[in-house]
Amino acid sequence: MNDQIANIFILFLYVLIIAIIIRSLLTWFPVDRNNELVRLLNNITEPLLEPVRRIMPRTGMIDFSAMVVIIVLYIMITVVQTAAEQ
Repeated sequence: MNDQIANIFILFLYVLIIAIIIRSLLTWFPVDRNNELVRLLNNITEPLLEPVRRIMPRTGMIDFSAMVVIIVLYIMITVVQTAAEQ
């Protein structure tokens, strides 16, 4: 596998992880949902989080979908790094 392509893909995955973490942290604060940054984060992360929410059972006020998606993204990073080393 081309190392440059692998590094770009890994960087993209890290950006997704950071976007999910920021979105999760913003839920703790009273932020206007019409804010451009909030809408951008929702547009980026919702396609990843929504399918996981449909599969996972409800756990009251706590949404574990972000944690599941982050774990999957870390697994993808590990797979790409392993493939790039070979």
